[in-house]
This record gives sequence, structure tokens and C-alpha cells, in this order.
Amino acid sequence: MRSIARFLARNKGFIAFMFCMLVFRSAVADWNVVPTGSMQPTIRIGDRIVVDKAAYDVRVPLTHLSLMHLADPKRGDIVVLDSKAAGEKLVKRVIGVPGDLVALRGNRLYVNGQAARYSAAMVNGIRDDAVESASYAVESYDGVRHLIRMSALPPDGSHDFGPVTVPAGKYLLLGDNRDNSADSRYFGFFPRGEITGRATRVAVSLDPGDHYLPRAGRFGVQLE
Repeated sequence: MRSIARFLARNKGFIAFMFCMLVFRSAVADWNVVPTGSMQPTIRIGDRIVVDKAAYDVRVPLTHLSLMHLADPKRGDIVVLDSKAAGEKLVKRVIGVPGDLVALRGNRLYVNGQAARYSAAMVNGIRDDAVESASYAVESYDGVRHLIRMSALPPDGSHDFGPVTVPAGKYLLLGDNRDNSADSRYFGFFPRGEITGRATRVAVSLDPGDHYLPRAGRFGVQLE
């Protein structure tokens, strides 16, 4: 016990610093590594994204308990959540908020009966394109605009979904890589309480397909 006490006394400054950093990352801001391509092209494999943990709630540090409600996720937000259904942390885009009627028809999105608009887009640097033909488009609806990726040969029936009505207290989330994302089409609606923050920008991006070298042009990119 004396040795432990001496260790704590000698390192109390470092221990206090690490505790403050842990609280800060838990309740204020954090950064997460993205290991999958479900949000391509917006978020690429190997991106380290900044997460605003206080975007929606002030929480008790190291817990999901909300002390103060600040806002609710909006359509188009990229959110981070600890999903009980998926059994892991997910990064997805909010497509439907409580009360919305959402459907996909031939990979075209409909929100409350209004069809999203699409315009072709060119995207470079996605390594998956070398093994899987895909197209890119800007999807626009209700003032929200963002890029999506669509496989030429989707692996299942994910081109069509719904219509479904988003229940109170829950959200419909999809990946921007529409045909390669495990999202609300598989796990159902996600509870508000599982959403822990909003992804805001790319802090650092390391390319796992190129010896984890930094990707030029990805540092500090704002996520939209």
C-alpha cells in the first residue's frame, strides 16, 4: 500500500491530467478511427474524425446519462452512436427524424412523400472502386446536400426499403455508401439515447492501402 501511495504522490500531476483528458473526451469532444467504408465517400477508411460530444446533450462523464438536453439530431447530421442492436459504435447519417415517412425506391430517397434530387458527381481516390464498379451522386432533400456512393451490382435488395414511419424517440440512419452499409435497413430505428455526438470534420487521415501514409488534402476537411 505504501508503494502505491508513493506512486500516486509522485505522479499526481500526470494522473490528474489523464483523468481530465478522459473526462474531456467522454463529455466534450473526442476523435474516432473509421475502420469501414460504410460512409464513403464522405468519410474514408482510415479517417480519424472529430466528434462533438456536446452537440446534443451535456452528459455525465464516462456515461450516457444526459444532464442537459441541448438539441436533437437533424436530417443530414452525421452522428456517432453506441448501438445495442449492432453491438458496436457506428457512424451514420440521419435520414429520418421522429414522425418522418421514409422510403427508398431504386436507391432514390423519399422523405414525407417528396423525392430527393440527384446530380451526378465525380469522386477519386476510393480504392473499393477498383474491385467494385460504383457511381456517385449528390443527394439533395429538405435543404440537405451530400454525396452518396451506389454500387453497380448491389449485394442484396437494399435498393428498395420502406416506406416506414420513424417512431417517437428514434431515428432512421443510413450510410452514404448506400449498398455497403449496415444501418436502419438491418438494425431498425436507433434510439435517441444511443446517439453520443455529431461528427464534424476529419482530423487526420491515414491510408491503410498505402502503408498508412497520410492522405493529402484530407486533414481538417469539414464533414457535410
